[in-house]
Amino acid sequence: MIDVESEHSALSACVGAQAAGSRTFTATASQGLALMHEVLFVASGLRLPIVMAVANRTLSAPINIWNDHQDSVSARDSGWMQFYVESAQEALDTVIMAYKIAENQNVLLPAMVCLDGFTLSHVYEPVDIPEQNKVTRFISRYKPLYKLDPKKPMTFGPIGFPNSFMHFKEQQHDAMLKALDIIKKANNDFKKLFGRSYGNGLIEEYNMKDAEYAVVCMGTIVGTARTVVDDLRKQGKKVGLIKLKTFRPFPEDDLIRAVKKLKGLAVIEKDISLGQQGAVFTDIRSTMYKVSDSLVHGFVVGLGGRDVTKKHIHTAFTKIINAKKPIVSWLY
Repeated sequence: MIDVESEHSALSACVGAQAAGSRTFTATASQGLALMHEVLFVASGLRLPIVMAVANRTLSAPINIWNDHQDSVSARDSGWMQFYVESAQEALDTVIMAYKIAENQNVLLPAMVCLDGFTLSHVYEPVDIPEQNKVTRFISRYKPLYKLDPKKPMTFGPIGFPNSFMHFKEQQHDAMLKALDIIKKANNDFKKLFGRSYGNGLIEEYNMKDAEYAVVCMGTIVGTARTVVDDLRKQGKKVGLIKLKTFRPFPEDDLIRAVKKLKGLAVIEKDISLGQQGAVFTDIRSTMYKVSDSLVHGFVVGLGGRDVTKKHIHTAFTKIINAKKPIVSWLY
């Protein structure tokens, strides 16, 4: 444990420790993640498989300490993998899987495990804590491919001149894309050893086989949306749910497969790219051009900790079922 004076220093300490050959972990939230922003790019550019929990809370001003996804979504382009979880159990399990994924020699990228602030970070619920020997068997002992060692001098983070910098970024991008299959494999391996899994590790589908309309969301909204899907199914409506567990790398092919038969898709998210729309909606809409018979609609909810209720999800379904053109809306 290293005590430091700020989140900027916390992640800087992880960078130094990881580069020296140690497996590292830290946690942050909200303004703390924003204070880390400079170092986020350092960690990913150095290809250090740091794992960090982010207890999602909004960014001031106005002063607000409650939950939305603005903090981590604002860091989506920093080169970190991002996993969003629905329960405390999934948070624990995903931290374990994140090490196996991040440390894969074809990936070597840091990972954020994003859990909704207060809703999950301060919750009391039963959690199965795996035995240490099983965890060790799953992720094995850390053997870094590269590390700082006086006996084998190596340079980390040298200057990248204009004639080489783009190549480094391309390597990071390629590693992020390779992570898609590695995430699936880690999820499958985790299921074999621990008996739990979360969809295919990228997305999780619920009542999607015959669905005509569906919602896609991240984090604890998923639980609320699942109950609404159950309610509407009892009324004979063919609706479904897609849980977006992995936001970076973005699971484009899996989403296309999941939505290609839909008549409408509602993206419900707790963030806003001011002057555009929600960041998740923007990503999914750019993917859906390959699915011409599916309309994608965007709904911003829950900013600053505002409750997201079953009524909001019902409203979204009603709007997309009756829509004649794409909707972009805020739900209060």
